[in-house]
Amino acid sequence: MSSARSALPDLPNLPSSGHPQRQALPALTLGAIGVVYGDIGTSPLYTVKEIFLPATGVALNPANLIGAVSVIIWALMLVVTLKYVILILRADNRGEGGGLALTALAAKAVGTGKPRLHKGLLLLGVFGATLFYGDSIITPAITVMGAVEGLEVITPAFKPYVLPIALGVLLALFMVQRWGTHAMGKVFGPVITLWFVLLAVIGVIHIQTQPQVLAALNPLHAWEFLIARGWYVFAAVGAIVLALTGAEALYADMGHFGAKPIRLAWTTLVFPALALNYMGQGALLIGDPSAIENPFYRLFPESLMLPVVVLAALAAVIASQAVISGAYSMTKQAIQLGFLPRMTVRYTSASEVGQIYIPVVNWALLLGVVAAVLLFGSSSALAGAYGIAVTMTMLITTLLTFFVVRHGWRLPAPVAISATLFFLAVDLLLVAGCAIKFVDGGWFPLAFALGLFLVMSTWSRGRALLMGSIRRDGLELQPFLENLSGAETHRVMRTAVYAVANPDTVPQALLHNLKHNQVLHETNVIMTVVFHDRPWVPEDERIVLQELAPSFWRVSLHFGFMDQPDVPKALALCADKGLHISAFETSYFLSRETVVPTPGEGMVQWRERLFAAMSRNAGGVAEFFCLPDNAVVELGTRVQI
Repeated sequence: MSSARSALPDLPNLPSSGHPQRQALPALTLGAIGVVYGDIGTSPLYTVKEIFLPATGVALNPANLIGAVSVIIWALMLVVTLKYVILILRADNRGEGGGLALTALAAKAVGTGKPRLHKGLLLLGVFGATLFYGDSIITPAITVMGAVEGLEVITPAFKPYVLPIALGVLLALFMVQRWGTHAMGKVFGPVITLWFVLLAVIGVIHIQTQPQVLAALNPLHAWEFLIARGWYVFAAVGAIVLALTGAEALYADMGHFGAKPIRLAWTTLVFPALALNYMGQGALLIGDPSAIENPFYRLFPESLMLPVVVLAALAAVIASQAVISGAYSMTKQAIQLGFLPRMTVRYTSASEVGQIYIPVVNWALLLGVVAAVLLFGSSSALAGAYGIAVTMTMLITTLLTFFVVRHGWRLPAPVAISATLFFLAVDLLLVAGCAIKFVDGGWFPLAFALGLFLVMSTWSRGRALLMGSIRRDGLELQPFLENLSGAETHRVMRTAVYAVANPDTVPQALLHNLKHNQVLHETNVIMTVVFHDRPWVPEDERIVLQELAPSFWRVSLHFGFMDQPDVPKALALCADKGLHISAFETSYFLSRETVVPTPGEGMVQWRERLFAAMSRNAGGVAEFFCLPDNAVVELGTRVQI
């Protein structure tokens, strides 16, 4: 069976019927504050401290403090507000956002008339998705470490316990994933809202002591700060970019909350709170440069330190939960778009289809996060690894958005090109600032992303070769049925559903039935499953039914990459079109292909062996398509690629 095939041009653009029902705007806005902004909301824990490390060459004085804070504020304004909140949130794929959704929009915008460009955009989008996984490892590590390090500010005696406590928090976080995020989700919004209010209030208190820090609102100070750095500007930008991490979540989580609540949350609470807190840290350091050891926690009096550490730890866990959940959603999309093999996907909510748990991804992320914590050992060391994956994702997002704006929205070329060049200049500066940290840790998420990209591209190419081999070696279905019509064959009074990758060839299970059992079923359904590069397919477009011959039907089931592929439920819709498939009188015949790597024009041998190994270990078709265990017959087939 085809686990993923793109058929975007086949279906019209109709509203989604599978999308979770929208809630009231206040509830969605509160949820967006909790889930979308957890990552960027914890950036004040470590950003300012990293800017004034000796490696950046930035001296700790009032002018540089005002300039650095000004760069942070205007980076948030340009990158987050202008690029994401105003522009990219408009690029919704039937209400869904994220790297793969944007890739689908860009690929559709250029059409299939330019196959090389079409393929190149798909590969670029997939690479952007792999970078997200790299961020999903670094984010939990640095946010939890940054929060727990607040214990050192209370008393240095806690320092030996920071690492084990952080590992314990992370282990607990990944252990509870199997129960879903619904229970925790109820407190996400209020906790992060309290966090942002705290950031704003403590920022205002310190701004009053050094009001000259308000000059950071003038963008000229940001420009002067960057120009004064010379070649050291890249080192400074590499630290400042930490304030932007989490910006991609605005777009990735659009399907859960909608663009309006995300915009409302940013403009009314999140951005003002962040700006006030960064100016508050600047004011603190102007008055007390010794606070640079941990300027965030030094904002608070000792009596409040422990509650603030606890709240920071909660905020860090929530920020981590956001990228972990995003990794699950991204994996599901990649599976259904044909870039990853089938995996076990567990739905943890009866009402929210987006709440899923993928065990393989969960434990792989846990191993990666633990490795990152043990390898780097502190939030400052992790800062060297943080940023490069995020900024490269931002760069890829800008490139993909150009094709949506120019070819999809049909904006004039001068407008599309000039806007793209502006954002590309900003993105390239951010990437360059992070690239100089490659040796210090930037290699870690990049190596992870490149390895995953190799896996995903190998799976996609291997599936294409496999489908080509099946199509080349299979018997044509229509002539076979014509020859079969005159033959006298014993009939079994049941329905046989043959799941196939190519609907034009004879299913191997059908041939086995005729050859070994010398029987046919009373009703025979040749079924294919097609996944589209759009998030939802309405039920009235779910099935395409065609009668091929007496007792033989061809059924094509269509799902979006966010739909749950429940095959029995979809087949029940055939009754309205004249084909009744009884759930209790149906057998599902599946084919499990054993891939045999062979020398030839396919892939190099080691990639073919990699694809064969992934194919052997892919999750079961029956579980993935919600088939009843007692009605499945699985047959093996050896296929050379």
